[in-house]
Amino acid sequence: MSRRGILSLVTLFLLALVLYFARHEIYIAWKLISQVNIWILALLIPAQFFVYFAAGEMMFEYLRDKKALRNVSRLTLTRMALELNFVNHILPSGGVSGISYMTWRLGKYGVSPGRATIAQVVRYAAGFLSFLTLLIISVVLITLDSGVDRFIILVSSVLASTIVCFLVFGIYILSSSVRLRGFAHWSTHAINNSVRRVTFGRKKHTLELENVEKFFSDFHDDFVELRADKRLLLKPYLWGLLYNAMDVGLFMIGFWALGYSVNPAAITIAYGIASIAGFIVITPGGAGAYEALMIAFLGTAGLPAGVVIAGVLLTRVILLLGTVVSGYVFYQLTILKYGKTPVKSE
Repeated sequence: MSRRGILSLVTLFLLALVLYFARHEIYIAWKLISQVNIWILALLIPAQFFVYFAAGEMMFEYLRDKKALRNVSRLTLTRMALELNFVNHILPSGGVSGISYMTWRLGKYGVSPGRATIAQVVRYAAGFLSFLTLLIISVVLITLDSGVDRFIILVSSVLASTIVCFLVFGIYILSSSVRLRGFAHWSTHAINNSVRRVTFGRKKHTLELENVEKFFSDFHDDFVELRADKRLLLKPYLWGLLYNAMDVGLFMIGFWALGYSVNPAAITIAYGIASIAGFIVITPGGAGAYEALMIAFLGTAGLPAGVVIAGVLLTRVILLLGTVVSGYVFYQLTILKYGKTPVKSE
C-alpha cells in the first residue's frame, strides 16, 4: 500500500475516534441542523457556482492574455471549471488528475499541453498567493485579539510559512532549465518505479524520458515568459482573492443559517489547514480529514463544539453534493461528445 493510502487509513481511524468521543456534541449538532434557516442556507447554491467561476478565471485570464484561448464563452469556461472540480474530487491525486483532465479539455480548443499546464500552475500560484494574503491578514487580526488562544497564532504562522516554502521551492525548480531537467529525470524514474512495483514488473516504462523532457522544456519556456511579464499574474491573483474569500464565505453562510456568526479570520485559517488535507488524503475532496481538521481547529477558537460540528458538516455535505451533481452532468456530456479521457488517479 502507498504512503498516501496508509496516511488515509490512519486519518480515517483518527476520524472514527473523534466521532466516538464527540458523540454528545454530534447529537447537539443534529438538533441544531433541524433548526436551520433554509433561506440563508440556499445562498450556498449561487455562491458555490460563483466560487467555481472565479476558480476557472484564475487560469482562463492567463490564457486570454496569451491569446491562447479565443471565441470561448464564459459560460463554457465555467462549465469546464465545474468539470475540473468534479474530477479533482472523484479522482483525488493532489491535483494531478485535474491537471491531466484540463490539459485534455483545453486541447479541444487548440491550447498546447505545455501552455495548458502552465495555465494551471498560474491558477495554483495565484490561489496560493491570494490565500497567503488573506492568511497574513487573518493572522494579524487574530494576534491583535487578546482573547484568542496562542496555539491558533502558532498554527496559522506555520501554515503561512509552509505556503511560502512551497512557492519558493516551485520557483526555484522552474527558474532553471537544468534543475527542471533534473526534476524530469527524477520524476520519470520515480513514477516508472512506482508503477513497476504496483504491476509486479509487468509494466516497465509508463513514461518516456524524452517525452517528459520535451514537455518540461515547453513548460519552462512559458514560465520564463511569465516571469518576464509578471503583469500576467495580476488578474489571476485578483480572481484568486475573490475565489478564496468566497470559499471561506461559504462556511460563514453555513454558520449564519444556524444562527451563529463566526470570526472570518478563524474560518480562513481552518479552511487553509483543511484544504491541505484535501490534497493529501485519497478520499473524495479529502472527506473525513477535511471536516475533522476544520472542526478541531475551530473548536480551539472558543466556539461551542456542537455549533462547529453542525456548521462544518452541513456546509460540506451541501458543497460536495453540489460539486458531484453539477460536475458529473457536465463531465458526462463532455465524455459523450469527445470520447474517453486519459485521466487517471495516481
